[in-house]
Amino acid sequence: MIALKRSSTLLMPLLLAACAVGPDFRQPAAPSGAGYTQAPLPSKTAAAPGAVGEAQQFAVGGDIPGQWWTLFQSPELNTMIDRAFKASPTIAAAQSALAVARENMLSQRGTLFPSIGVDASGSRNETATASLAPVAANNQRIYSLYTGELTVSYSLDAFGLNRRMIESVSAQADNQRFELEAAYLTLSSNLALAAFNVASLRGQIAAQQEVIKAHVELLDILRRESMLGEIAEADVLQQKAVLAQAQAAIPPLEKQLALQRDALIALMGGFPNEDVAADFDLSSLHLPEDLPVSLPSTLVERRPDILAASAALHAASAQVGVAIANRLPQISLTAALGTSPSAIANAFTPYNQFFTIVGKVAQPIFQGGALLHRQRAAQAAFDQASAQYRSTVINAFQNVADVLQSVQADAKTLQATVNAEQAASRSVAIEREKLRSGEASYLSVLSAEQTWQMARIASIQARAARLADTAALFQAVGGGWWNRSDSLVSTFPSNQPR
Repeated sequence: MIALKRSSTLLMPLLLAACAVGPDFRQPAAPSGAGYTQAPLPSKTAAAPGAVGEAQQFAVGGDIPGQWWTLFQSPELNTMIDRAFKASPTIAAAQSALAVARENMLSQRGTLFPSIGVDASGSRNETATASLAPVAANNQRIYSLYTGELTVSYSLDAFGLNRRMIESVSAQADNQRFELEAAYLTLSSNLALAAFNVASLRGQIAAQQEVIKAHVELLDILRRESMLGEIAEADVLQQKAVLAQAQAAIPPLEKQLALQRDALIALMGGFPNEDVAADFDLSSLHLPEDLPVSLPSTLVERRPDILAASAALHAASAQVGVAIANRLPQISLTAALGTSPSAIANAFTPYNQFFTIVGKVAQPIFQGGALLHRQRAAQAAFDQASAQYRSTVINAFQNVADVLQSVQADAKTLQATVNAEQAASRSVAIEREKLRSGEASYLSVLSAEQTWQMARIASIQARAARLADTAALFQAVGGGWWNRSDSLVSTFPSNQPR
């Protein structure tokens, strides 16, 4: 008896301090030897004259502000993104998903504490004394009975079932936090890209209108020369056709501009009849000079999609422990203290009180292999989450690499198109002067103007591409959410290893 008592005294602390079964999650390490480019990055990009033509410097290991879009120095863009953060249904949905996950986490934590309940009841009874039972203790055939009971139950988490469940839902809350940060980043990036597209389309429309103006002037010259008999009527008709083609290029551009504005309003949580109240122009946008390039080890610690995938992997790891713990004994304790008097005034008299203490151990013996296969399914889900995490990391590195290539290539493209535009502009001026002096034909002027037109449009598109590449790089390296004072990830405590 003494030995049994001593062994039970030692057993309880061991049960309470037992480790949770299943794998203990470790944050995946950054891939060794991973990088973005085979050759070292140059110190800076190519440069070109004009708006957004400055050379940009690659800052390896550099950081970016949480509100990276302010680097473009556009008050309209800042206002638009602030409005979108407050009104976007996508953000609202992500915030609600985070609230659900957080409440589920707090709810699951309640399993670590005892459950306490109170029951109370009252009844009026009549005893069939002639055939069924004797009278009550108070010698009354009709009597009242009041029952009050306090119940306390507690499940000993001997093998970590509850702790693994808490770990899993906490990781799911982490996942939703990073999904929300990813939603903020995606929305701000899409708005910036849409604004740059609006600026590009407005620039292309303005350039096309200048081309139309030049064709109108040339048509007037040809008409006068035709009246003097110096050129054939066929040249005038051909110029009319060229002018009509130039005018026909405007409606498609206006259509694209209208669709892009509709997209902007939708991203901001508005309806098409609302006004964006901002017409972006390439000349009003500033191209940031420093381009941050996160170190590979830093990228996996900052990209929201990678962190969300890591949290999903963590949740899957904890579910393996849950599946294992479900195959092991479950220990619970229940205690009840109550009273059952015939009158409330006698509730606390000795013989009206009762208590119950129950200890229970439940061990699954045979369930048709269900628990074993659930454990194997949890392990397979963990393997799936692990593969998805690795895929997310690879895609992230590819994303950064693609943007870095685009940044360099589009800077060179702008440089080349600006040179072509300047040369074509000089060629048009020379050919027009020759036409006035009779030294050149109409066809040579027309050819020069068409070359200039294409170079002008290409230059505008290349300038917009440089802005888009910069925004894409800010997005690719994580968006700087860790530098925001309102970052949700820094607001809520996390159980995920950092």
